[in-house]
Amino acid sequence: MGAHIRMQHLFADDRSDPLFSSHLTMSQLKILLLLSRHGTLAGGELARLVGVGAAALSGMIDRLVVQELVTRTEDVHDRRIRRIGLTKAGTELIDGIITAGVAKQRDLLSRLSAEELAVVSQATRLLLREAAAIRDEASGQV
Repeated sequence: MGAHIRMQHLFADDRSDPLFSSHLTMSQLKILLLLSRHGTLAGGELARLVGVGAAALSGMIDRLVVQELVTRTEDVHDRRIRRIGLTKAGTELIDGIITAGVAKQRDLLSRLSAEELAVVSQATRLLLREAAAIRDEASGQV
């Protein structure tokens, strides 16, 4: 774990560029990440996930709409419900934050021999398998 944490610190500068240039508050970032993970959500559900009331969420969403990062649309089944979703710009911003540092990782991997890359690939597959198992256990899909 120590080596993994040290590597994350080495990549931190690359990851911080799109994050800091976005001028998002922590709450706004949380909203965008939740929408990225769950897709379009009803306002009430999003407020629950963020841990704020509907009125507080409304103001946050207003600011994200002005920045053209999210959309607010009527639910097709219930016009009283407003659904919140990412715009193309919102998706690109979150994808950029999540994948920042990929070039540095690619450069790092290019320095390894074919045998070393095979070891990294095998270890990564094992970690992905266990991460998926943990996710499935948490969601009751065992």
